[in-house]
Amino acid sequence: MGNFVSPKKPLRNTNYLIMIGENILVTGADGFIGSHLTEMLLEKGFKVTALSYYNSFNDWGWLNDFQHENLKIITGDVRDPHFCKQITQGIDTIFHLAALIAIPYSYVAPDSYIDTNVKGTLNICQAAKENNVKRIMITSTSEVYGTACYVPIDEKHPKQPQSPYSATKIGADAIAMSFYNAFGLPVTIVRPFNTYGPRQSARAIIPTIITQIANGQREIKLGDLTPTRDFNFVKDTCKGFIELASCDAAIGQEVNVCSNYEISMRDTLNLIAKLMKADVLFTEDPQRLRPKNSEVFRLWGDNSKIKTLTGFHPDYTLEQGLQETITWFTNPVNLKKYKINIYNL
Repeated sequence: MGNFVSPKKPLRNTNYLIMIGENILVTGADGFIGSHLTEMLLEKGFKVTALSYYNSFNDWGWLNDFQHENLKIITGDVRDPHFCKQITQGIDTIFHLAALIAIPYSYVAPDSYIDTNVKGTLNICQAAKENNVKRIMITSTSEVYGTACYVPIDEKHPKQPQSPYSATKIGADAIAMSFYNAFGLPVTIVRPFNTYGPRQSARAIIPTIITQIANGQREIKLGDLTPTRDFNFVKDTCKGFIELASCDAAIGQEVNVCSNYEISMRDTLNLIAKLMKADVLFTEDPQRLRPKNSEVFRLWGDNSKIKTLTGFHPDYTLEQGLQETITWFTNPVNLKKYKINIYNL
């Protein structure tokens, strides 16, 4: 990762609130998107405090192999308000990504999603308010929209809680926006659509397909292949976060980060198989199916708002992003980190 450039030098000339040399806090930095965002912020010259979920194994997730002179890794839990107040002292900008995100597990343990996603967001917002944090980016999800009532889905689309997970993210977004409206907290709701890439959990469809093929399986176990998704390569998602954090007009806004393109799960499977030169068959695995009224059948995001605010555009096509993802997952060192034969909730 790159070296620092001179402090307090704007990354660009217009509407850039985040300055090189500022102190950044990334919650959920040990996870998939959080680790990539941490890496990108360090490459751009920021000082990053990365929050990893506390555990007795001293495991920092995807941060285990990270080393950088401007990176400070801490462990803790956003469910503790006193801890949140402590870690936000002296912080200029917060990227709040800490959350429980697995939809299937939210059917099993919805109460834990309330505690982490809703209460955790409340704790971070309250701490940011008390410590006069200059900017706070709240991570939402396209799941809050549910199955599209119209496409492409813009930020005015109705919210539809089709799973306990999506319900808690709707609640977390609302809590954050209430702090903007009531207290003037400089909040932006960043709403990524379906992010994929290296380090993603194998519970997601793209890693599920790649890891099964890479493991030599010919029958690929998946859920329903009819839903469509708007896939975004993780580096584009992180780019969207940083550009929105650097745009004063995005304060108080909910903003999609998406490709403005949809593809079905079946076509995704076929494209990956083509790129991996694999002859595979699809087998429906009942445990991977969502309850009937909980499945989100269509997600296709409108990215015109983020383009207007920041000039954002994705750098990766779906094929380019998939190829980079395949290359990472098929590296034996990376593939062995995944339990291919176990369905991960």
